[in-house]
Amino acid sequence: MIRVVLATLALLVGTVAAALVYVAQPLVWHANASPLDGPDPSRLEADVKMLAETLSPRHWKRQDNLDRVAGYVAAQLGQAGARVSEQAYDVDGAGRYRNVIGSFGPAAGERVVVGAHYDGAGAFPAADDNASGVAGLLELARLLATSGTTARIDLVAFTLEEPPYYATEWMGSHVHAAALRREGAVVRAMIALEMIGCFSDALGSQRLPHPLLRLVYPSTGSFVAVVGRVGEAGLVRRIKRAMQEASDLDVYSMNGPTWIAGIDLSDHRSYWAAGYPAVMVTDTAFYRNDRYHTARDTPDTLDYGRMAEVVRGVHRAVLTLAR
Repeated sequence: MIRVVLATLALLVGTVAAALVYVAQPLVWHANASPLDGPDPSRLEADVKMLAETLSPRHWKRQDNLDRVAGYVAAQLGQAGARVSEQAYDVDGAGRYRNVIGSFGPAAGERVVVGAHYDGAGAFPAADDNASGVAGLLELARLLATSGTTARIDLVAFTLEEPPYYATEWMGSHVHAAALRREGAVVRAMIALEMIGCFSDALGSQRLPHPLLRLVYPSTGSFVAVVGRVGEAGLVRRIKRAMQEASDLDVYSMNGPTWIAGIDLSDHRSYWAAGYPAVMVTDTAFYRNDRYHTARDTPDTLDYGRMAEVVRGVHRAVLTLAR
């Protein structure tokens, strides 16, 4: 009987360990990127302040500000050398909204998509959520302008990610992903930049969706995470490794079912729904940033140095996917 109990316990422990290894993929590589080139923290800060201060608030009822943001993003993408286009659509009873797309590389063929939503929740500055992601997108465009690529890369600034349109057909990323599916576009991968500016070295600053995850994730919010769904561990691992090779910032990953709170809580969910592989790159949102969806989510609370390292890593990952 004791042998049976011990065998059962060993099997349980082994199963839990295997599950944690699959979820977290705790593998580490060393950075080899030069710190002398790449993303500029001051430009990231300027873009965040533009969205979170000058063009705020950015909620769905302030269509005037959303249009101003779309115009700013389009101008910045154009200055970076992207082919700029817009995807405008009507929302029943609310008005006309638009996604902004900046493309690099060939006009046809397989593509990599990187996106970030530019709207905010409520009448708040929405600096981390998600002016940080949009600033990262614009800085990525500036890097891609001199990188060269053999595959098409689309950088997309989405509208209407926040409530009341979250998880509806009016979500900007849903409109974009559905259009790609109708066109028969081949998407190698989509990366959603969702809150990439909040970092902390304080113990206990990082919360987790389950106590068991404390075995493989740190208690300090000093890392960036690559989040994917079950069945796409290979994609998450590839992006994670590329980011680790390019940056000194710690990169962790999670592959999990969508019932875990936060796994599908951004624009990547729209690409999953359309049948495309997708991940989210994030500072873990409300698991770390207690200013989430409040008036305290302001530009002065972000870490632009580490945010630049996120962009550096994403840049390497995008080029890796576009080879």
